[in-house]
Amino acid sequence: MASTTALTSQFPKYKPASGYLCKLSISAGILGGMQNLYETVKKAQMVVQVEAVRVQKELAVAEFDGYCEGELIKVTLSGNQQPIRTEITEAAMELGPEKLSLLINEAYKDAHQKSVLAMKERMSDLAQSLGMPPGLGEGFKQ
Repeated sequence: MASTTALTSQFPKYKPASGYLCKLSISAGILGGMQNLYETVKKAQMVVQVEAVRVQKELAVAEFDGYCEGELIKVTLSGNQQPIRTEITEAAMELGPEKLSLLINEAYKDAHQKSVLAMKERMSDLAQSLGMPPGLGEGFKQ
């Protein structure tokens, strides 16, 4: 193997390997930083998943009541928009099937709107609690 002095005299632009080693250690530092970033992102994803499941469970047991005009009909939905019950007053029954159908739809839409609004608010709160910038949680809102 040729000595460093012999190489530098033959090839004046030759630099000893220490510069190469320096580049390797910088590259290793960058790759190590990327690994740390990857692990941090993975941990953050796990936290988001755990928290999202918690919010979904809360919403699943929550109930939202919707009413038609005059509160003749009350429809109750869960936080994930599953129907729970419908209450129809005698006065509503006397209005006939067509009007009754319209009032049930009106009450259902009211309950659905309240349920969706609660879901959006909880998901937005979740996004903010995780330190997401304002507006980024808007992706949760459907």
